[in-house]
Amino acid sequence: MTEITAITMPKWGLTMTEGKILGWLKQEGDSYGAGEELLEIETTKITNVFEASDPGILRRIVGAAGASLPVGALLAVSAPQSVPDAEIDAFVAGFAAPEPAAEATAEDTALAPREIEAGGRRLRVLDLGGGSATPVVLVHGFGADLNAWMFNQPALAGSRRAIALDLPGHGGSVKVVGAGDAEIFAGAVSDVLAAFDLDRVHLVGHSMGGAIAIEVARQQKERVASLTLIASAGLGPEINGAFIDGFVRLQRRREAPELLAALVHDPALISRAMIEELLRYKRLDGVDAALATIARAWFAQGSQVLDLRPALAALSLPVQVIWGHDDRIIPVAHAEALAGTLPVHILDQVGHLPQMEKAGEVNRVIARFLDAHD
Repeated sequence: MTEITAITMPKWGLTMTEGKILGWLKQEGDSYGAGEELLEIETTKITNVFEASDPGILRRIVGAAGASLPVGALLAVSAPQSVPDAEIDAFVAGFAAPEPAAEATAEDTALAPREIEAGGRRLRVLDLGGGSATPVVLVHGFGADLNAWMFNQPALAGSRRAIALDLPGHGGSVKVVGAGDAEIFAGAVSDVLAAFDLDRVHLVGHSMGGAIAIEVARQQKERVASLTLIASAGLGPEINGAFIDGFVRLQRRREAPELLAALVHDPALISRAMIEELLRYKRLDGVDAALATIARAWFAQGSQVLDLRPALAALSLPVQVIWGHDDRIIPVAHAEALAGTLPVHILDQVGHLPQMEKAGEVNRVIARFLDAHD
């Protein structure tokens, strides 16, 4: 049975214990290549597609659409056509599914997010991977947290150290944000670099996090090996001010689905668990005041206050841009304007969350870029 390969429920993010199969994109008997999408899985954050790591033939689908299964459960079996059905049957019957009660392993505990003191602030960080390659630091956007990188950080950590943080005012970090401007957040990122004794890093920033990454690079050019800017703020004045205002004011569950649908190309990607997680965050002490302060500093009167295009043009380091063609928060025109001077990757049928909507493709683009500029 050495030619038989199990396709199992992935673990995206350290908090994921199970996933729901929304539907199969390949059928029994179909062949597929590495990187092709096999099925859609709903997680606690957002619906994501499962990509094949190697080419194969889908011989048996075990997990039916609609089923919720624990991480590690058998979803399907891949094998050459030469393998008899009887061997496939025996493999499925003998597959040892994990016990749901055993979800919290020692490895998960060791790799869980933790709080650190950095520059006098209490910040939550998640530190994965290792090796000699230049580390990568992931900076999330307005109203998000380090879980925005749940589909990306583990993949990048396969070849290098990958660190994600909760910015002040977000996630599990301190909710005091001062003026809430770019200088405050760039200082927080720089303090994390110092706390981890990182002399040189790649920075990957999403939305507001992209602008923060530019500001860090502007202040500390010698520490930044490259920038990857995903749907970045600070590259033009236009922004969906109604979304920002709605996010700051959001309190009721019934308002959340329509608001969050603006983030993605396909509203079906927004899960109920994602809505509940957002509402829990919004109820934490200090969150609403922090978000309101940040919104005033960055997006006053429905426009972006910060214009970092001159600073970006002055940087003498590798920069790439990733954007969703259907972004309804920050227009893709901001990326298109840079296409003549920087590598720009515009993804079709993607909204404001490319790193979640097309995680596999974004991971490959980032990994190639980091490898080329270590």
